[in-house]
Amino acid sequence: MTIWLLAYLALGLWVGFFAGLLGIGGGIVMVPVLVMLFTAQAMPQGEVMHLALGSSMAAILLTSLSSVRAHHAHGAVIWPIVGRITPGILLGVGVGTHFASRMPGKTLAIIFTVFVSYVAAQMILNVKPKAQRDMPGWLGTAAAGLGIGALSSLVAIGGGSLSVPFMTWCNVRLQNAIGTSAAIGFPIAAGGALGYIWNGWNTPGLPAGSFGFVYLPAVLGIVVSSILTAPFGARLAHRLPVATLKKVFAALLLALAAKMLWGLFSAP
Repeated sequence: MTIWLLAYLALGLWVGFFAGLLGIGGGIVMVPVLVMLFTAQAMPQGEVMHLALGSSMAAILLTSLSSVRAHHAHGAVIWPIVGRITPGILLGVGVGTHFASRMPGKTLAIIFTVFVSYVAAQMILNVKPKAQRDMPGWLGTAAAGLGIGALSSLVAIGGGSLSVPFMTWCNVRLQNAIGTSAAIGFPIAAGGALGYIWNGWNTPGLPAGSFGFVYLPAVLGIVVSSILTAPFGARLAHRLPVATLKKVFAALLLALAAKMLWGLFSAP
């Protein structure tokens, strides 16, 4: 157990550093590595992907609070948007975790890899949507939240890769879109973690330390160490060639997702 705890701590150091440096949500990094670690620990092959998704959501929940606090202190969070989008987010996350818990792990892995490819393409091409309209009203914003929450729960992200482009397209200033997205990430992670706990609660054969599809030793190890390195990565963001690093990191994400797929599909 000790060696695996060290592995989770090391993953947290890596996740925190790159989250601070590049503004990348932790889930997109955590999931493929957790799949590899859980597989190496001989956890049930059919539930490895579910455990990785649920544990990532729980880790994001605990680490998102500091991000929200920092953005709020800088006045970057537009709370009325958070209020309008959260009902749709929670409904979407509930639907997403319900279906995810019933999908085969390999199907979830394919969905995750397609999404990683989308994020990597955004990073490599530096795609930035142009403002073309204003934010919709309550119904339209909640509908957008429904889609963002559902997809975010299927790939275990805080939603920034979806909510920031949406708000930018709706003429929200980029700094406010990023800050508001950080606040939106909290209900996504909270609903996602609870959804994976609830839907996995009676699943037989899960390892000791699991609460449904959330594996607590992994969550705690990642959270403890990521808090240490996130500020360090944020400071280096002003000194390193971030645009180049994003391209390198995008290639690494694709390699990790491909390795995860290979491991899942080659398993007996």
